[in-house]
Amino acid sequence: MSRAFPLAGLLRLRQLQQDRAAGELAAANVRMRETREARAEAYNALETSHSNAVDAATMNAIAAARASSRSMLADLNALGTRHAAEVEAARAEFSSARARSVGLEKLEGKFAEAEAAEDLRTEQTILDELAGSAWHRRQKEAQ
Repeated sequence: MSRAFPLAGLLRLRQLQQDRAAGELAAANVRMRETREARAEAYNALETSHSNAVDAATMNAIAAARASSRSMLADLNALGTRHAAEVEAARAEFSSARARSVGLEKLEGKFAEAEAAEDLRTEQTILDELAGSAWHRRQKEAQ
């Protein structure tokens, strides 16, 4: 009967850490994509809006809207930069978590191979003993 992998608990912990890091990376990628889409929508809205100033009040409103839009785009650009940094940090954490679990996964594979080889060796020993006993029994019966 095979034994359990002695480091199974640690391997499970490493896999949970890897799963958590993968989730954080996915969430960071979603935030970055949403920011990119919001920025693209804002640029598209600005490109399609054509206003003609017919009086001073309209001109002041257009100037205020442009200033507000410029501020909003600056905020979106800053947010995009921050989200890109978060993605890189999450990617580094995922890579680190993956590296920590890969070594244990390889050890688990080698352990499983060694256990399978030991099981086969034990089974072969039992079969050899049975064959030897049967041979000795036939020899005794033949005499």
